[in-house]
Amino acid sequence: MASKTERKKRGFLNKEGRLDIPFLSLVLILLTIGLIMLFSASYAYSLEYYNSSFKFIRQQLIFAVLGLIAMYVLSRIDYHFWRKFGPALYVVTVVMLGILLIMPPMIPDLGVKRWIVIGSFSFQPSEIAKFAIILFFSSLISANYKKMGEFKFVLLLGVLLVIPCILIIREPHLSATLLVAFIGIILMVVGGLKKIYILAGGGMVVGGGILAIVTGVVGYGGDRIKYWRDPWLDPTGKGFQTIQSLLAIGSGGILGRGIGQSRQKYLWVPEPHNDFIFSIVCEELGLIGAMIIILIFALLVWRGFSIAMHAPDKFGSLLAIGLTAQVGIQAILNIWVVTNTIPNTGISLPFFSYGGTSLFMLLAEMGLVLSVSRSSNVQK
Repeated sequence: MASKTERKKRGFLNKEGRLDIPFLSLVLILLTIGLIMLFSASYAYSLEYYNSSFKFIRQQLIFAVLGLIAMYVLSRIDYHFWRKFGPALYVVTVVMLGILLIMPPMIPDLGVKRWIVIGSFSFQPSEIAKFAIILFFSSLISANYKKMGEFKFVLLLGVLLVIPCILIIREPHLSATLLVAFIGIILMVVGGLKKIYILAGGGMVVGGGILAIVTGVVGYGGDRIKYWRDPWLDPTGKGFQTIQSLLAIGSGGILGRGIGQSRQKYLWVPEPHNDFIFSIVCEELGLIGAMIIILIFALLVWRGFSIAMHAPDKFGSLLAIGLTAQVGIQAILNIWVVTNTIPNTGISLPFFSYGGTSLFMLLAEMGLVLSVSRSSNVQK
């Protein structure tokens, strides 16, 4: 492990070691395929509702360029520099999530409060919350890893994790809540959490989720489970999106219809550029294309974990694990939703789904993983 003296000598910029080329290549491959598929999936919807086929891809390209710049800059900065910002970012994120609760809903019919709007710019604090938990928990656990067997410290981590989860579930945003909770739990487990706490925590999470649905904290939860089990109960309403998604996947067959040849994107799959873009991917690229994309995601997670295992300290290891796990968990949940394996939680597919804040944050986070790789000198 690098000593404090060695880290001070290293300075603000991380000049030692080279970028992990396999990890960088996988990120760029996913981004390229994602942008191509976003344009293919979105141009019909964009033309119909915004009078331009290029609205979504144009904005996504802007954030992709900004994200790539951020990824490069962050890969050059010693990742230890960001450690001191963990507590402050956590507090700011909790405050922003709290502000959402007193704001009027942007989708009145559903009571959804997920975006903070400043002029023409809007962003989701829940996207920042994912990174805030990763940075704060990585810093806190690495500095106190010997206390992971102490109940008081574990309780503190649990409270710190529950606070943003409660605020996010009130937006309501079930998928983001699950993702933040999973990330926090993974970091705690990797950080040395005892089995008894893992079992107790797992029971509390399951029990809390059931209680949230039963008591109406997640008001739409019951309906989503109902129409997940049988979307044909309301084929033109609440089951429509799932049915059209499954039709798109099935019609793709083994080889797919070809890029740009989807039929379901022509206003059948609702908002095909967002959470259900993977159904259009399956329709145009087929089973083989979909499996290749899943394989690339798997390789990215494997490479990220490899970087984490060779990190020079616990903070770098936890940071790389948290950031990489976020991508893997989010991809798995999205694919499960699109294939109706689990109820619809409204979760996006990393590098593919439309969303400027999400894409920018994601690429910046990959820059941090690359910064860890510079210090760990992982090469192949």
